[in-house]
Amino acid sequence: MILLTGASGTVGRRTARLLAHEGHAIRLLTRDPARLPEPTARAETVVGDFEEPATLRRALSGVRAALIVTNNPLRPAHDAELITAAARAGVQRLVKLSALGVTDSSADDLITRWQRETEDCVRTSGLEWTLLRPRAFMSNSLGWAPDIRAKGTVSAWPGDAPSACVDPYDIAAVAARALTEPGHASRAYALTGPESLTARQQTAILGTVLGRPLVFREQTREQTRQLLESRYPAPVAQALLEIAERRLLGNSGQVNPTVERLIGRPARSYADWADEHGLYFAPADRHRQDDA
Repeated sequence: MILLTGASGTVGRRTARLLAHEGHAIRLLTRDPARLPEPTARAETVVGDFEEPATLRRALSGVRAALIVTNNPLRPAHDAELITAAARAGVQRLVKLSALGVTDSSADDLITRWQRETEDCVRTSGLEWTLLRPRAFMSNSLGWAPDIRAKGTVSAWPGDAPSACVDPYDIAAVAARALTEPGHASRAYALTGPESLTARQQTAILGTVLGRPLVFREQTREQTRQLLESRYPAPVAQALLEIAERRLLGNSGQVNPTVERLIGRPARSYADWADEHGLYFAPADRHRQDDA
């Protein structure tokens, strides 16, 4: 049995589908079953909450490996509670979704500090562990979809700082391998796409895929700050702003071959991702309503 947390999210959802397709027994931990992907014959659903350790113990009973995906840096105890419960339940292997920013010595924002702390918690758990450290997700571009559909524009900052963004499907493919295969113990994997692109270049690729020109407009730092603060708690917004600002240093552009080495095929390009998700950027009458 493999336990997946974050199964309604970008990586967890794809990992669940891959493992189910491969015939593995999986258990999905969620607070809200309605948000989970479509059920499969091999998927159990268990309702639990990181704030309630007893529910974690029940969810981890009989589990051999677990994918840890948490998304609240304001609640760092969530990871510790899950890891402690996993050790007590006899789980053998932990695979933790982290971020490549933890390797940047200049990074000291809230989110990166939280990821470093949770990585330390995994490494000192006494269990077999693997860390997944992706660069920014290609799917972050879905945040541009409303403006592209309505106005044919993309607004972002910074516009010309390269990032080797990665397709979440490739992250999920690596996660599935790490959860089910030998040879991944005590490894930290840097996961990137096959090329380094700026937001302006991503916009051009999207325009080519959609068959219509898109206009890129670079936001200011202040506009970006205001937008983030409208969506996230202030400490998280500040951390995301600092992460965006660090891209100006060029630290996010390095391409790493780990994805291809682990899954036996090249990492998917941004053009591949855009072609697969083009309908999300199409006019409203063609917009798909299922998850991305």
